[in-house]
Amino acid sequence: MVLYTTPYSSASLHFLDGLSWSLVFPCYWLLDRLLASCVATSLEKHQRSQDPCSFLTLCVLISAPVYLFLLLASLPFALLGFIIWAPLQALRQPYLYTHCRPDKYQAEEAQSALAGIGVGEWRPQGRSFCFCSANVCLLPDSLARFNNLSDTHRRAREVGKRIRNGASRPQIKIYIDSPTNTSISAASFSSLATGFRRTSSVDHRPDQTHTINGLTDTEPEPLTECPIHSSGATNCPLHTVVGDQGSSGCPLHQDETDTTTDCQLHPTGANNNSDCPVHRTQPKSSTSCPLHTSGVQISISAPEPDAQEEEAETGNQAGDTGSVTASRESLARYHGGESGVGISSNNILSHVPRTSIFKRPGRKRRQGDETFDHEISAFFPANLDFLALQEVFDHGSITRLRRQLHHYFPYVLSDVGQYGWKGCCSKFKFLNSGLMLASRYPILDARYECYPNGRGEDSLAAKGALFAKVHVGTSHQEQRIVGYLTCTHLHAIEADASVRCEQLDLLLQWGTEFRHSSSQPPEGEKVLEDLVAFDVILGDLNFDNCSSEDKLEQQHALFTHYKDPCRLGPGEDKPWALGTLLDPSGLYDDEVCTPESLQKVMENEEGRKEYLVFPPSKSQCPASNQKGRKIPLKGNGRRIDYILYSDEGLHQDWKLEIEEFSFITQLAGLTDHLSVAMRLAVSTGEEEP
Repeated sequence: MVLYTTPYSSASLHFLDGLSWSLVFPCYWLLDRLLASCVATSLEKHQRSQDPCSFLTLCVLISAPVYLFLLLASLPFALLGFIIWAPLQALRQPYLYTHCRPDKYQAEEAQSALAGIGVGEWRPQGRSFCFCSANVCLLPDSLARFNNLSDTHRRAREVGKRIRNGASRPQIKIYIDSPTNTSISAASFSSLATGFRRTSSVDHRPDQTHTINGLTDTEPEPLTECPIHSSGATNCPLHTVVGDQGSSGCPLHQDETDTTTDCQLHPTGANNNSDCPVHRTQPKSSTSCPLHTSGVQISISAPEPDAQEEEAETGNQAGDTGSVTASRESLARYHGGESGVGISSNNILSHVPRTSIFKRPGRKRRQGDETFDHEISAFFPANLDFLALQEVFDHGSITRLRRQLHHYFPYVLSDVGQYGWKGCCSKFKFLNSGLMLASRYPILDARYECYPNGRGEDSLAAKGALFAKVHVGTSHQEQRIVGYLTCTHLHAIEADASVRCEQLDLLLQWGTEFRHSSSQPPEGEKVLEDLVAFDVILGDLNFDNCSSEDKLEQQHALFTHYKDPCRLGPGEDKPWALGTLLDPSGLYDDEVCTPESLQKVMENEEGRKEYLVFPPSKSQCPASNQKGRKIPLKGNGRRIDYILYSDEGLHQDWKLEIEEFSFITQLAGLTDHLSVAMRLAVSTGEEEP
């Protein structure tokens, strides 16, 4: 169980690789820029049509000949570098494992997440885990333009920001004061907030003091309105000066930094004093008390912004278009009333009156006898545990994306796959597998396998499967509790169904072999057998469950071993299941260029028909434009991104239950896929003490 932390086993090989790539890179970069100047995105075409003599057009006309000249000049150096680089790839490790200490907020979260249970501990009654899969289309810029996307390095950085902002956004816990002391948790999709208080742990009952990540917040919270009376009141028993709601004599405002838990209107221990002008007729906990306007308390935790990073990246974002500030704006927007409640751009709640309430329409749905919630969300789920990415091909994008993800995920497997010739990958590979896996839990073992049967342009990339074993807890009997993750990307050419079926066969075979080999103890050592909590497959399978052309894949044995939450059976999805492949031609339309606008479009049937790719019908050419068509469409689009789970191999008393499934629009404008997420609860059958 060795995890590769460097690309090569020795420093000399690493030096030769760097030297060879420094010779190849100028030619590679110039070729990429030359091709990119010849392929324009729809956004660039629109900008040029508005001003044919624009600066952008002049730059293309001038730069293309320069790129061509420099490219020819760099070819001899590139050839020399390639002769050194290609043989080295046979010695290169199949992936790079990095472990980075997370941000301060995440370090505190790791110690107090899930009601005070740390990552290494295990609740007797079980635990829930959140998984997400996303195809981010981070190809070299010239190739990404064929999917109507550009500026790959900027997109990589922005994708990482949005993912970590969504996963680490404020988490809300609602407590209801009732005879049964019921609590409502809204970890990922909560929409109601009142009486906000910042705390370091979202699952502990909130204190009356204002804290930020465990530290007392000494800044006074502005009170925009007296909670005792409405504006313009003339007979308030609390203010000596009529209408002066900010009077220093007001018992509510005499010390705004006071964090006492007692009522400020009367002495401690006299909360039910009959002389109190507020509690004269009702007890403190009454729902009609203007100081305790509700029996509901809400605890919120939010990550602190990285000041150095925000300052360093301010200049880099100046040239971004469309989606530059979407990650911050998405988190700052809200559907509020007239209370003036808001969330600042750095995700910190600000200017929240103590008695104000804002409510955002809930989007969670449950149809018929469905046992779990499902939704279309503009945000990645809070407390995301595992993230599987596909099409992270560009080398510079790998570094930028990994750096952003490490702000939230301590453990990352990246740069997965092989270049050149090696093993089963008989054809030369110009691109790696494009797979990346990020985890909040320690990774114990990993393995990469390359599909040997790629055809056409797909054979130029080392597409395959990445298997990982993660440590999610330890039982009271000191048994290690583990989970298995598989990230994969299948063959893309639509007509090659037999190729994908062969790859699915290999996926099942390799998965079985990996679980068997990773569960074997070292020779001479006696250890307790691992307890398996989950076995999940995530990735872009490049076939959907509604197309008649994909019948072979729909009936594959994979779906007898693994369950698809969105599937009713071969050829039939559940009514709420949504296609994940977007029509590239509409990526920059105003209706879908932000996470919120894309969410609204996806919730509308006509919007889905306009902006999703659907299975081709007999009366329509597969390559024809999606927009403006009038023919009947089957299903809700092509759903080619999957999260599958299996309960085989679990402890006989353990059960898996899906808590929620979501289609995510937070990467709007950055990729041509919707992301998918699933929260899976592992129940051990034991009762909570």
